[in-house]
Amino acid sequence: MLRIAVPNKGSLSGPASEMLSEAGYRQRRDHRELVLADPENDVEFFFLRPRDVAVYVGTGTVDVGITGRDLMLDSGADAVEHLGLGFARSTFRYAAPALPGEPAAVTQVSDIAGRRVASSYTTLVAQHLAKQGVEPAAIVHLDGAVESSVRLGVADVIADVVETGTTLRAAGLEVFGDPILRSEAVLIRQADAEPPAGLSILTRRLEGVITAREYVLMDYVVPAARLEEAVAITPGKESPTVSLQHHSDARAVRVMVPRRETNRIMDALYDVGARAIIVTSIHASRL
Repeated sequence: MLRIAVPNKGSLSGPASEMLSEAGYRQRRDHRELVLADPENDVEFFFLRPRDVAVYVGTGTVDVGITGRDLMLDSGADAVEHLGLGFARSTFRYAAPALPGEPAAVTQVSDIAGRRVASSYTTLVAQHLAKQGVEPAAIVHLDGAVESSVRLGVADVIADVVETGTTLRAAGLEVFGDPILRSEAVLIRQADAEPPAGLSILTRRLEGVITAREYVLMDYVVPAARLEEAVAITPGKESPTVSLQHHSDARAVRVMVPRRETNRIMDALYDVGARAIIVTSIHASRL
C-alpha cells in the first residue's frame, strides 16, 4: 500500500486534497482525521504539518508526500522533488529598508555580509548565502511577521515569500537581488531509494490532472488551402487531429491548446479563415 503524506493545514492543504480528489483518490470529509485509508486505490493518506512532510518522506516513514519546494529544501531532509504540481507558486526573495543613495543601503546580495538576516527559512537562506560566498552576522529564525523584524531592531535584512511586494513596501522594505527560489507545491520521494510500488500510477494520475487544468480541447473548421497556417497557430501538445469534412473541401481540426491562451488563439484562427471554433474543458487525461 502506497503511503502518502498530505499537508494537514495551510495554503497547501485544500489544493492538495482537491488535486488528489480529481485524480480519483478518496479524501477526508472531517479535517480532524489524521489517517485515511483508500483500499480501492491501495493507498493510505497521512495528514501532517506541511513542514513535517519532507522529514517523514526523507526517513522512509511514508513513501511520498506533497509539500512546498521551499519547505522541502529548508527541512534538510533526505528527500527529492519528483513532480511539480503547478499550484501554490511563490517567489522567495531578500528585502531591506529602502535607503537609495545612502551608504547603509543594501541593494545587492553581497551587501548582506556582516548584517543580520531574519527569515522563517533559515536553512534555505544559509545555503543560498554560502553559495554566494556571503557571510552574514547572524541568521535569525522567526515563525511569522518577518517583515516587522527590521523595524523592531531584530534584523537588518529579511528573506521572505514575495507576491506583489505590497506588504513589504508598507513596512518600508524593498526587494533586491535575484530570487532565492521560485517555489510551488511538489510531490516528493525519498532520495537514493527505489521508487515505491504505486508511485507510477499516482504520477500518471497527477500529470493527467495538471494537463486537464492547463489545457483545453479546441475544435474548428478551416479551408484546406489554409490548413497549414491554422496548424502553425495550434501545433498542440503533441499534434492536431485533422479530418475531412463531409460535402466540403474544408478540414476539421481537433487539438489541445494552453487554457490561458485560448482567446488569443481563437482570434488568430478566425483571421486565417477558421470557423465553428469550439472550446471544451478536459476533465481528465493520460498522455
